[in-house]
This record gives sequence, structure tokens and C-alpha cells, in this order.
Amino acid sequence: MFAIPSSRSLLGLLLASLAIPAAAAENDRAPWRPDKPILLRQSGGFTIGGKVIQHPVNPNMTLSCDHGYVEYFHPWRPRKTSIVMWHSSSTQTFQNRWDGGEGFKDMFLRREYPVYLWDGPRVGRANWACNVTYYAPDYRDQSNFVAWNFGPRYGEWWPDVRFPTENEYAWQQATSSRYQEFDSEASVNLETDAAAIAADSGKLGTDIVYLGNSASGLRAQMTAIKSNTTNIKGIVCYESYGYVFPEGHGIEPGPGLNAFGPIVVPLEQFKKLARLPAIQFLFGDHRDESFSFLNQSRQAAALINKYGGNAEVIHLGKDKGLKGTTHIAFADLHNKKIAGLLDEFLEDNGLTDYEKNDEEE
Repeated sequence: MFAIPSSRSLLGLLLASLAIPAAAAENDRAPWRPDKPILLRQSGGFTIGGKVIQHPVNPNMTLSCDHGYVEYFHPWRPRKTSIVMWHSSSTQTFQNRWDGGEGFKDMFLRREYPVYLWDGPRVGRANWACNVTYYAPDYRDQSNFVAWNFGPRYGEWWPDVRFPTENEYAWQQATSSRYQEFDSEASVNLETDAAAIAADSGKLGTDIVYLGNSASGLRAQMTAIKSNTTNIKGIVCYESYGYVFPEGHGIEPGPGLNAFGPIVVPLEQFKKLARLPAIQFLFGDHRDESFSFLNQSRQAAALINKYGGNAEVIHLGKDKGLKGTTHIAFADLHNKKIAGLLDEFLEDNGLTDYEKNDEEE
């Protein structure tokens, strides 16, 4: 025999059942209120680069593959400079802050910059490959904790880290919003072949700033080297994992698959980096000079400047007082301050002008 619940207990059960999705929604709710709307003229996407291969037995059957994919957002009144956001792990890192708050994509659309989200060949929405690819789970969640500079070891957060450490939803978003990256020098070349075609095409605009992170920093540098136009105006990369160096300067290519450089190129090709108006390499807090990629960034910037370039390295903790900044600074809780530094970079290098409309011509 069982008791029939009263109306009051039924109400309690109903409220309890609603609490679970409500709590989930609370975790997903961005803790911010925009002070300016986003007005778009258009948005969309397209593939670019790649090739078409024939079936080995039936040549009448083909496959379009190894292309890149671009998703774009054009403001109603756009600036001339377009920002190409090139992720290492996933475009999601540019779309939202760790806790679901506003990400760089919307921040810079509100500032009226055209924004392009780039998926390189075999990555994300451009995953049709011309060759066999292989995926096996490698259980990286715990190692990502240290690689992304959340703390010295898994579960031990930096005391000042700008990550919502009590928010399990944020941690799940960080670890699950990822693509297979195919880290190797061969992949770097495959991706940058397509990226250079995209840059030269004008479809990303004629004043491009690459906004990169981690392994995409090396790819942005190689894209500038392969580009045949002057459409690329700058590179800004947060914790670039990998750098390009010129031949004849005592630097050897990395061993094995050489996933994260160094990549050594002829001097005349390297000088293309020196011809860019500006390059900025930024590093999070809790990175000392023994960190290999910080050390390499200083070497690369010095060589770029030696040949007439304009490259700088910024340590966000020591140089800017942005304590607790992680590997993916633009998703941190203080990403508005990080965005402010990008504002300064664009303004200092004359990249804030608006496109002229028909009435102004």
C-alpha cells in the first residue's frame, strides 16, 4: 500500500524537478548585459582551397577534399580591418568566455570589425580529407589542465587564475569543445596552403589581422610567408606554440613530426614576416623565461625586427598586470581587458578605419 501525495508535496516535487534544468540554465547564462547591439549586414560561410581527387578505380567518381572552411559575419557599418580568428582547439574558444559570457567574436562585432572563423583542412567543419585519417581516444582532459595554464598540476588551480574554478559546467565546456588537430609539420603546410589561398583571394578582406592561439600561431606565421599579396596586415597570437626562423641563424627544425616547430625557411621568405605592419605574441601569467615557447617567441621577434619588422612579445602577467591569465586569454573571466589590449594594437597600427560608403566617395 502506498500513500497518495498531497497537493503541497506535488508542488514540492514539481519545483524540485524544475530546479535541475534551471540550475543548468543558470550555468549557461552569460553574466553580462551588452550595452550595444550587433547589427549585421550579412553572415554566411564558404569553403576555399583544397583539391578534387579521382577514385582510384572509377575516375568518373571524385572527392572534393583538403579545403578550409570560413564562417563570416559582416557588420552593418564595417571597419576596413577584418579579424580572422584561427583556433587551435575549436572555434568555440572565440565564441564564448569560459563561463558562457561574451567571447571575442561578439566583442569585436560590436566594435564593427568583420569577423571570420577559420577551420583549416581536416579540422572541424572542413574535415573531408584526401588521405586516410585516424582517430583514437587519448584521454587528454587532465593534461589539458596544465597545458592550458590553469595550474601547475591537475586539480591544483593557480590561486589567482581567471577561470571559474567552482563552475563544473565551464570545465566541461573547456574540455569537450575540441576538434582533432593533426599536429605535424605536414599538417601545418596543408592548412597554410589553403589559408594562403584564402588570404590572397580577397574574400577575407584586404586588411587581415590573424588572431591566433597555441598551434595556430605557427600556422598564421606560415600563412603570411606563403601569401603572395599584401592583404595580411598583422598577427596577434596568444601563447603561440611554434615559430618560424630563417636559415643561417643556427636554428634547426624540430625533431620527428615537428608538430610545433621550429620551422626553418629561406631568409627571403622569412622577411615577409618583417614586412607585416605589426606582429604581437602574448603569453599568460605564470610563464617564466624557461618556458620554451616564450623563449622562442623572443628569438623570433628579435629576428623579425632585425630585418626591419615590428614584432613584440608581451607577458600579460608581468608587463600588463593581468594576473592569472591562462593559455587561452580571450576566454578568461577578464577577457574585456584582454580585448582592450587588442584595441590598442589595432589603433597603434592604423587598423581602425571604416570602409567608405557610396555617399562618402
